[in-house]
This record gives sequence, structure tokens and C-alpha cells, in this order.
Amino acid sequence: MPHYTSYDAAELHYRVLGPRDGAATPPLICLAGGPGRDAAYLGDLGELDGHRPLIIPDSRGTGGSPPPADPAAYAFPSLAEDLEALRRHLGLERFALLAHSAGAATAQAYAAGYGEHLTHLVIACPGSRLQGELPDDAEKIFESRATEDWWPDAYVAAHGLAQATDISEVRDLLRRAAPLAYGRWDAPQQAHAATEGAQLGPVPRAGFWQGVDEPARRALLERLRHVECPVLVITGDLDAVTGMRAGELVADSFPNGRAQPLHGVGHYPWVDEPDMFRPLVEEFLTTP
Repeated sequence: MPHYTSYDAAELHYRVLGPRDGAATPPLICLAGGPGRDAAYLGDLGELDGHRPLIIPDSRGTGGSPPPADPAAYAFPSLAEDLEALRRHLGLERFALLAHSAGAATAQAYAAGYGEHLTHLVIACPGSRLQGELPDDAEKIFESRATEDWWPDAYVAAHGLAQATDISEVRDLLRRAAPLAYGRWDAPQQAHAATEGAQLGPVPRAGFWQGVDEPARRALLERLRHVECPVLVITGDLDAVTGMRAGELVADSFPNGRAQPLHGVGHYPWVDEPDMFRPLVEEFLTTP
């Protein structure tokens, strides 16, 4: 597995997938969410590697990357510095970036500090914690699916997560609540969900949001107003994890941002509807 040296001399790892058609297409760097989840869950993003190389870094303490000596390096602003080190390692003056879920916070921190290096930014199913708002539409989406067979047990599990502290209990509750994250509960969704427990990094997860106070949050948002690259925020109308309104708030944080909802899609659009997700991203990335 290739690696790069970050700002603190840490040796961090990344994967390269594709392009399977051999095209000389610029790469797309892809950030996983969780937070603190092994980036393996991204897979090939619905065969997005067919026409372009995907560069998928393992964040600190996940996948092939070691945990840091300083726990502050788990925080998303520090992960943005890791991304800048990766850019330098790859010799990319400018590049396209895709981030999923909590990875959107790292992407926004990077855009705020290094936006001149971005050609395009794709954000899939983000929360809006950085925007200072926590919309309730995800809960309403969840409640709207109460007639589905999996719903009663998922409801109990989802509402038990806030009080769970033992990692084995958290993993069990996540397994039971998993259907709420998908547009439907078929074999591909079940197979994807089955990997979550083993991919969860409790320490990176706990450190992700640390060290960012209110003045820092507001300063980051102000810097996003000066990011010039186009920004596409993808949401799913069946995403009961982050909902749709959060994505709209994130898109509104950028001068050239737009939100694109996908029908029948949950929190993992490349799993639910790869044939909608992939061409949407490709078309966006090929727009000058």
C-alpha cells in the first residue's frame, strides 16, 4: 500500500483504484466519513473508478495508517493538514475532492485553508454541525418508513445509541439500526452494512470533533465564502442519518455550491443507486 509523510513525519497510507479503462483522467481524492471509519466502506464508489483513478487515504488510526502520538491529530482540522500533505506528495497543483458524511467536515476545513488547490468539490450526505444547525428532517424521514419490516427493531436500536458507551454494545446497536441508512434493505445494502462494526474506530471517532470552538467554527465558515471552485452536495431523500436539509445548508455555505437530491437514496448513494450517483459525479467533474 502506498504511503506519504505528513506534517508531523507520520507515515500515512492510501489506496489507488483505477482507472479501469486506462484513461489519462485526473484523479479524485476521496475522504471517508464515520467519523473514524475504515475507508474500505467506500469500495469503488459505485464503479466511479471506471474512468478515473480514485485516491482513498486512510485517516489516522484507521486502515493502514497508525494512530498519532498526539490525540489532537484525530481532529478534522488536523486531518485537513494530512490532506494537504497528500496533495504535495502526489504533486498535484489542483485536484478534485470527494467527501462522504463526516468527511465533509475535513473537506470544508481543507477548502477553507487551501481552496485554491481545488478544481471541484463533491460532498455526499453531510451533516451540518459546522453550519451551526441540526435539522430534524432525518428523524422525520425515519418515521415515514415505519411500515417497513425492519423498522421497530431499528427504532429501538437507534434511540439506544446515545446512551451506549461499551464499543461492543455500540456495534450491536449499529447493526440493528443499519437499515435506516439505506434506501432499501436488499442484499447489497445488507452486505455493505455488515462491514460497519469491524470498520469502526472508537478513538478516531471520539477525537474527530475535538478542539474547534465557536470562534474557530465561525471563522471557517467565513473563509468558505471565498472558495471559488464549484461544489456539488448530494443528498438522499431516504437518508435517515443526516437528512436532506443539512446538505442544503452545506451547499449554501459556498458561493458556487448547489445541492442535488437523489430519489430512493439513503446515506450511501453509491450502494443504493450507483447508476444515478456515478454519472452525476462524472458529469460534475467534467464541467469546466
